[in-house]
Amino acid sequence: MTLADFDALLLSRLQFAFTIAFHILFPAFTIGLAAYLAVLEGLWLWTKREAFKTLYLFWVKIFALSFGMGVVSGVVLSYQFGTNWSEFIRLTGGVIGPLLAYEVLTAFFLEASFLGVMLFGWKKVGPRLHFMATCLVAIGTTISAFWILSANSWMQTPQGFQIMADGTFEATDYMAVIFNPSLPTRLAHMLLAAFLTTGLVVGAVSAYRLLKDRAAGHHVEGWSESRISLIMAIGLIAVLAPLQLVVGHASGEVTHKYQPAKTAAIEGYWETRADQPLHLFGIPDREAQKNHFQVSIPGVGNMIQNLPRDEVIKGLDSYAREDQPPPFIPFFGFRIMVGLGLLMIALGAWGAFLIWRRKLFDSPIFLRFAVLMGPSGFLAVLAGWMVTEVGRQPWVVYGVLRTRDAVSPVVTSQVATSLTVYVIVYSIVFTAGALFILRLMAEGPVAALRHPDPRQDRAPGTPLAQAPDDAPGDAS
Repeated sequence: MTLADFDALLLSRLQFAFTIAFHILFPAFTIGLAAYLAVLEGLWLWTKREAFKTLYLFWVKIFALSFGMGVVSGVVLSYQFGTNWSEFIRLTGGVIGPLLAYEVLTAFFLEASFLGVMLFGWKKVGPRLHFMATCLVAIGTTISAFWILSANSWMQTPQGFQIMADGTFEATDYMAVIFNPSLPTRLAHMLLAAFLTTGLVVGAVSAYRLLKDRAAGHHVEGWSESRISLIMAIGLIAVLAPLQLVVGHASGEVTHKYQPAKTAAIEGYWETRADQPLHLFGIPDREAQKNHFQVSIPGVGNMIQNLPRDEVIKGLDSYAREDQPPPFIPFFGFRIMVGLGLLMIALGAWGAFLIWRRKLFDSPIFLRFAVLMGPSGFLAVLAGWMVTEVGRQPWVVYGVLRTRDAVSPVVTSQVATSLTVYVIVYSIVFTAGALFILRLMAEGPVAALRHPDPRQDRAPGTPLAQAPDDAPGDAS
């Protein structure tokens, strides 16, 4: 395939998809990690157990690096609205613009203001003020998710607007714009995904350290940092993974009501009919308008959608080909997401059973499974995002504004050049950042704080430069 086979629209979509795929990984991690840090500091202030302080000091460094990379990658996206999608902003800016501005004013400023206190405030402020700063950063990440999900959900289920004579969109009811039909379930789904992603990473790091200690012949007595964090992670996963399945199903019902074409693509329905089957596997073929190598369970599709068996469910044959979403990515992305979700439920249930039997730390098979599941939250988030965004095509604002009408009037070669630059720069910068974070995780909380005077290894003024020796409680 050569450059001639692409056009500016396709390249702009690929560029935005590439950059947002990198970006979404960091908020999916930092939203949950910020809440985890608030819990750790709260437990330390309540119990005065040094293990919680050690865990906080370890994970806050990883949070700082992840937050920084998330901010940098997010800024790039905002510029792309102007460079590659100027028509989208010109037409919908009256609705979308304020939502993005609210995110900056209410969330980003809150995070930026108290992040400094959170990272550099040890020995500078009292314990309660430092804990409040950590909580406010966690609240800020959640507020940020609210506004971004509100804007994206409006693009999925638009309401509360009118189209003017010049084609621009004008909000007529901002409460309807903000609280559009798909926001509640999609926001809950994303927040649970973020918490699960963090829990899986924390669990994987803790299990890895326990396996390393086991392999080295170290017999750890009592409640070490890795044991405590593993139990916390398993408890979170055991509760939230089944809940995520319920919320995801509710989100699917909203999608079926407002975006039936997306549902048809996800389920692999080509034929409009009652008593739809459940397609477990298949290879959707848009040209042939059918699935190849199909494996199905008859008569279950309506039940999955909570619909009567005799109710007709639209297939992709109800839409003109130019209005059909490309089914391949939504079909397989959804199954990857659900499959990973079931593995998360299995991990949580197995871990809870081992905790009940008091054998959690004595099962190397389970610990290896927990390590392998570490990246699964990120993979599920990426799969879910691709289902949502590709399933919305060919619309950028569902049913109202086509993607091809939202792209900037740019030259194909210019977009190809910028995409190439993005791939090279992101591959270098974010790979280096990710490898550094993985190295910190591999060291573990105790190893990272093994020096009696951390100021010997950190330049003055760096985050937590004096934290291990001086806790917030030392300042009045």
